[in-house]
Amino acid sequence: MAPPGSELGRGGVVPQGTTMGYTADEKLRLEQLRALRRRWLKDQELSPREPVLPPRKPGLVEGFWEGFLKPGGLWRQQRRPYGIVETKPKIYPGDIIMETGEVVPPLEIPSSHH
Repeated sequence: MAPPGSELGRGGVVPQGTTMGYTADEKLRLEQLRALRRRWLKDQELSPREPVLPPRKPGLVEGFWEGFLKPGGLWRQQRRPYGIVETKPKIYPGDIIMETGEVVPPLEIPSSHH
């Protein structure tokens, strides 16, 4: 593309002595425009330090739930396993009670029904 101001000869042939391309002024202008565009695009990016809207104050209930549900809350750091319930081991006839050494006698089932 010929720079503005330079004229092509007849039939699209460039007259001798002229060069194709941008002049020094045009190159400088394009470079400045590129730098301005980059700076403008950088300014469009939001950072956490410059929020779009001011922070709103949550209500009483909403504030409680926001604090309560945050990771690392005290209710998540319980030491006792309140939700875990162990069942005692079942005892069958013939088992030996380790503390006393007793043998569990067989279960007596009465032969008569109600």
